[in-house]
Amino acid sequence: MTQDATDGTDDARPRSRGPRRRPADNPPIALVTGASSGIGAATADRLAAAGWRLLLSGTDQTRLDAVAARTGGRPLPADLAKPDGAQRLAEAALAAAGRVDALIASAGLGWRGPFAETPGDTLDRMLEVNLAAPLRLARLLLPGMLERDRGRIVLLGSIAGQVGVRDEAAYAATKAGLTMFAESLWYELRGTGVGVRLILPGAVATPFFATRGTDYQRERPRPVSAEAVADLVHAAITTGRDRAFLPHWLDFPARIHGAAPGFFRRMAARFG
Repeated sequence: MTQDATDGTDDARPRSRGPRRRPADNPPIALVTGASSGIGAATADRLAAAGWRLLLSGTDQTRLDAVAARTGGRPLPADLAKPDGAQRLAEAALAAAGRVDALIASAGLGWRGPFAETPGDTLDRMLEVNLAAPLRLARLLLPGMLERDRGRIVLLGSIAGQVGVRDEAAYAATKAGLTMFAESLWYELRGTGVGVRLILPGAVATPFFATRGTDYQRERPRPVSAEAVADLVHAAITTGRDRAFLPHWLDFPARIHGAAPGFFRRMAARFG
């Protein structure tokens, strides 16, 4: 996917129209996964401030209810680690609102340690939540978007899925899968009113590291705030920019890795 320095669109391809402005009594509707904390909760706050109607999914009922209360959203508890979790959530979202104009797939799990020591159930949950659930949700919600000729699918990837990270092989693999899904889906959706957006943050200051079992231990990139990611998500929905890094300079190591992977590996091994 390409991006322009101004609005992220490429003059050589048709511009995606996306969710059109609606009257105040008929606002656009977003389904946000992982909305009970971290990036998902911050995104809910950001979209609520922009006038979106929200469908909020998460596994922590108490926190989810709190986010729903302050944003006016509809809580839809769901366990996306279960194979039928995405289908149940999509059905509940459509039953509650009739349509979904933007899917924000921000739910994610991690684990740090040697791949050979990864607990089997942890690996299964990461594959389901990080990769399978976003694909399943997109498959279920995309037909309605295409029928209406408008919509956004926003995927929360990671720099780990661009360059790989030692002791995070499984997590990086799930995020790399999202990258290729976004890239491939972009070609399919070109020329329609539906767009796919890929957000690629480095470390984010959220409960993610506590839940994965180890604190963030690298000097760079320094963790960014969940609110900064939420701002980028909102910008990705409302503009033609289809791929965005945070911090923005992470685009540089990703490009180096793509152009000279051997050199990148040597530098990563030396400097960590």
